[in-house]
Amino acid sequence: MSSDAFPVHGLRGRITKDAPLGPRTWFRTGGAADWLFIPEDQDDLIQFLKNKPSELPYLVLGACSNVIIRDDGIEGAVIRLTRGFSEIQVVEDQIIAGAAALDVTVAEHSATASLAGLEFLSGIPGSIGGAVRMNAGAYGSDIKAVLQWADIITSDGTLKRLSCEELSFSYRHSNLPEDAIVVRACLKGQAGDAAEIRERISEIKESRENSQPIRARTGGSTFRNPDGHKAWALIDAAGCRGMTLGGAQISEKHCNFLLNLGTATSADLENLGDAVRQKVLDQSGIDLHWEIKRLGRRIKGTPTL
Repeated sequence: MSSDAFPVHGLRGRITKDAPLGPRTWFRTGGAADWLFIPEDQDDLIQFLKNKPSELPYLVLGACSNVIIRDDGIEGAVIRLTRGFSEIQVVEDQIIAGAAALDVTVAEHSATASLAGLEFLSGIPGSIGGAVRMNAGAYGSDIKAVLQWADIITSDGTLKRLSCEELSFSYRHSNLPEDAIVVRACLKGQAGDAAEIRERISEIKESRENSQPIRARTGGSTFRNPDGHKAWALIDAAGCRGMTLGGAQISEKHCNFLLNLGTATSADLENLGDAVRQKVLDQSGIDLHWEIKRLGRRIKGTPTL
């Protein structure tokens, strides 16, 4: 954007021009946002949405665990939900969590409250807002199984509450409009034994540690599992385990994980993923679909596969 002045006045949150996004992502790659807006709270976010210019594009980033920010950055405004959206409350057999609350933190609160059924969240990298948008799931459950309602703010600044049914969840997908922002969600548990719940959370964390490269610069599962198949098995069968491109690699430990070996660009990561998709398609006839979101502008001349 050409102006040095943020196009919305009277906001209380933090506003940064040409804000680097790469250091905020789990891959540690990517360019800058034209503007980064961290709203103070829900009212501040509503103020922004109600008063922003209609032509100003925006998107929301949470924990940045399952995104590739392209190397030429993101046009318009990036909204980052942080402390003003991270509160967690326990109300009887329900947990009401802000969109910025980490999934694993919600799982730990459920153990403290002796509420079973939310342990699976400890196996999902990211925050509740993203989990609702993509119907995140792992270890035998998903958001659809536990969500009661989600509060969202629409692009015109209207606060709405949607039920689980209204979100029409399917595998790794919700019916949430692309420009709507999840700000809060209510998850239902069942009365359980706190010690048993903590033991299950520990088992999930140990399983992730043993089977996934969680200490590397990665972004969670790269591709969705096609019906009747495991993405990692298709990638392995196509000979892609350990495959590299520039500074990016398909993990040797779990080949549905992309890694930044330390020098990767976002283009390396995205192009390696697309190369793997092509090899799997050639070998099995199955077209893998990205689970990681790729966001922003491609640098001119960057090849696409």
